[in-house]
Parts: sequence; C-alpha cells; structure tokens
Amino acid sequence: MGFFDFASSIGNKLFGKDDDPAEAISDHIEKDNPGVKDLKVEVNDGVATVKGEAKDQSAFEKAILMAGNVIGISEVKAEGLSVEEGQAATPSDDQFYTIEKGDTLWAIAAEHLGNGAKYTEIVDANLEVIKDADLIFPGQKIRIPK
Repeated sequence: MGFFDFASSIGNKLFGKDDDPAEAISDHIEKDNPGVKDLKVEVNDGVATVKGEAKDQSAFEKAILMAGNVIGISEVKAEGLSVEEGQAATPSDDQFYTIEKGDTLWAIAAEHLGNGAKYTEIVDANLEVIKDADLIFPGQKIRIPK
C-alpha cells in the first residue's frame, strides 16, 4: 500500500506552528498504539510518512488513519510501514469510509452493516480514531468492519 489522501483542514489538532508535527503525530499514535513496533513518523509539507512494523493488517490501517485524521495532514505515505512476517500484508475485508456532513454512526451502521444498533462494531473497529461516538466529523476516515 502506498499513499492515502486526507482532508488537511479537518481532524485532530495535535500541533501548532511552533510544534514538531512528526513528534506530535508519533506521540499520538504511540499513546493508543494499535500494534506498531519501531514507529517513525516524518512530516513534510502536509505529507506524513509512517514507518515501522505493524503486528497485522488492522494495526497497519489504524496507524494510517491515526496519522491522516490530523489537521494539517493531506496525505499519508506508508511505503516504510510493513506488516510482520507471517501476517497477511493484503488489505483487510474492512472498508474505509469518509464521514460526510449529517452522518451518524447509527446511520452508517444501518447502511453498511444492515442495522443501526451495530454502530458499536464501528466504534470498536476504530477505538484509536473515534474517542467519543458522539464526536465524529465530516472528512474523518474510519474503517467499516465486515
């Protein structure tokens, strides 16, 4: 997997103009680390490059979403992020979804999982990205579990 696009004007505000964006994003990922060893993050002109070794494909995808759902980041490159040997390095059955204005997790679950009450499955699949089920925002990218 190469790069992923994000909306740079929305997301978590992790750093200001005098802060080191790479350090802020690295700290953000490490705080709720989904399973990435030897994590390194570089940021240049709104492009975050994530490196390290993910324990599985889910951890890989979560690290990308955590880095990309940050104000100021328009793209995440993951060429240097690998999946542990012996684990499938192919995309999971989960799909990515970009939240739109007016969306609720209930409505997203109803559309994609067939039942709005299954919104908790979406929250569980995105614990590192969705900190409060009532606080999602347009442009935020999440995983929809299959």
